[in-house]
Amino acid sequence: MRLKGKIAFISGAARGMGAAEAMLFAKEGASIGLGDVLESEGKVIEEKIIESGGQCLFTYLDVTAEKSWEEAITV
Repeated sequence: MRLKGKIAFISGAARGMGAAEAMLFAKEGASIGLGDVLESEGKVIEEKIIESGGQCLFTYLDVTAEKSWEEAITV
């Protein structure tokens, strides 16, 4: 539980390295914010983290659009 009490926001978290990082950070106790353009895949990762006892919230995020960042961090 090295990350207990910490919050991590991970972009590109719907699959690959981003998803792996999100799962690992949650396992270590962090509350996770997930951002990605792949909404259905991101929701699956969100559900997995919650089902394993972690705290997680997925939000749509297009990292190439400033407005998307503004919306993602105000959720």
